[in-house]
Amino acid sequence: MNKRCFIVGAGEFDGFPGFAAPDEGDLLIAADGGYRYLKKMGMEPDVLLGDFDSLDIVPEHRHLIRHSPIKDDTDMALAVAYAEKESFQTFFLYGGLGGRLDHTLANLHLLTQMARKGQEAWLIGQGTILTAITNGRLLFPEQASGMLSVFCQGERAKGVFEHGLKYELEDAVLTCERALGVSNEFTGSRSSIAVKDGTLLVMWDAANGLPQREKLG
Repeated sequence: MNKRCFIVGAGEFDGFPGFAAPDEGDLLIAADGGYRYLKKMGMEPDVLLGDFDSLDIVPEHRHLIRHSPIKDDTDMALAVAYAEKESFQTFFLYGGLGGRLDHTLANLHLLTQMARKGQEAWLIGQGTILTAITNGRLLFPEQASGMLSVFCQGERAKGVFEHGLKYELEDAVLTCERALGVSNEFTGSRSSIAVKDGTLLVMWDAANGLPQREKLG
């Protein structure tokens, strides 16, 4: 059985959608201010960690991990690192968008790092889902609608394919210098995004749910 980890951070959080909500057996982590959101929902995290600068207090909790505010990683990244040590490879990240722009950008870097490790990570919030794929493919059903954007993470991504979308790419090269994949559109056909060599950051409307994910190579 695939072990899933759900992490809620201190950014904007509008609840868990039905297709990606924690269930029995999943690990639920509150990263600092994310604890406040979960308490309002009547949910108790399995782990509470952070430097607690967002909460301003250190709550009592049966599994609390306190970090120094003088650290190299964000609380979200520390939560991911904790779950990695517990052998989790599938992650749903919430409260990682909105709020401080520097933390939002840090979470996009985190998605890239996780994809390059072969992990499956979804960053969900503000009506949007983001993920990163390294040498992989995302497959969307014909019911998908709205906008989809693709960005190169790293100097270049080679062998990029965008099929079934309004603007298609065939064995293209994307670079971090030009946002060639921004503002594409679903067309009512089965569609896919793939990269053979490199990492892509992909974002789309959350109403479409999660696509199928495949590894290439």
